[in-house]
Amino acid sequence: MNGYTVNEQGLMNNFAVEPKMYVQEQSRTGFTEYAEKLNGRLAMLGFVSMLVMEALTGQGLISWLSNL
Repeated sequence: MNGYTVNEQGLMNNFAVEPKMYVQEQSRTGFTEYAEKLNGRLAMLGFVSMLVMEALTGQGLISWLSNL
């Protein structure tokens, strides 16, 4: 029955199944491949966002910040 239980009224209780727990052995902090990929992707997002902002406002980042 795949871990399902049936109560005294004969109704199936499919909420009794517990999810499997997975433990990752690798650390995700420091200079790991995961951290470096995440940092690179965030840098690309920031650079593209800066280009879009410059195209929309007609000002560079420094001049836009100085006019705030």
